[in-house]
Amino acid sequence: MARFRPHGAGGGAVGICAPSSAVRRPVNAPLPPRSDLPVRAAVGAVLIALAALALWVGDWLFWIILSAVSLLMMAEWSGLAHASARNTRIAQFTICVPLAIMAPKWIAAGPGFFALGLIFGAMFFVAIVTRRQILAVGAVYVVLPVLALLWLRAQPDGLLLAFWSMALVWACDIGAYFAGRNLGGPKLAPRVSPNKTWSGLLGGVVGAALLGAILYRFGLPLHLAIASPFLAVVAQAGDLYESWLKRRAGVKDSGTLLPGHGGFLDRLDGLVPVAPIAALLVFLPEVIR
Repeated sequence: MARFRPHGAGGGAVGICAPSSAVRRPVNAPLPPRSDLPVRAAVGAVLIALAALALWVGDWLFWIILSAVSLLMMAEWSGLAHASARNTRIAQFTICVPLAIMAPKWIAAGPGFFALGLIFGAMFFVAIVTRRQILAVGAVYVVLPVLALLWLRAQPDGLLLAFWSMALVWACDIGAYFAGRNLGGPKLAPRVSPNKTWSGLLGGVVGAALLGAILYRFGLPLHLAIASPFLAVVAQAGDLYESWLKRRAGVKDSGTLLPGHGGFLDRLDGLVPVAPIAALLVFLPEVIR
């Protein structure tokens, strides 16, 4: 069965685009001191600006940034799995195949199912060559949301749809942060993530619901607006899942590439499960009609 090995079971991963592996600090380490907040805020502002620019421009810029992030996430996943540098490179090079098929000229031609097949083909290839099933799972984990976001952006209302799928996660995070900080209350999953509370979960749901209502006024389909609060629960489940992975690996952060934030897996843990489901919610009504 695929599982993460505890810290000390093997060497950290160092692959292409992977200057560092997971940060091995105590899982229950205290929150960053307030002196780190300016750095955290600055990095967050840069990330938001870069994401907004890529989303607005779309096309090749959106694909390049998402592909680069996917490779970095694969390196961080390998670090959590304590994979060797060789196996990390194999996993990264393998996911380059479906990423290449997702390039704008191909996505516009509609080979989404072909790319989807290549993702799972990459999963089996990585599992066979590296003999590490967890790396195969990681290949799907980091590439599937990229395919979903690229497909959403390529739709006639792609800017709105892709923005909705990304922004509802941000709205969920903001709502969860302020509700959890101001209301506190019972812990949501103390053994997995001690800082998360039920009030934070509800705050995230409210934040996503408000975003869905606002975007509905700008043309977001009604069924997507209604789905927004439910996707907030999915986003927080993704957050908990990544926290569980880090706890199993014995680390606090998935990486150090983003000062004050950890790694890309830390920042995108909610978007990873939301993007594919959001794409399905857009795709299925078109098929049913």
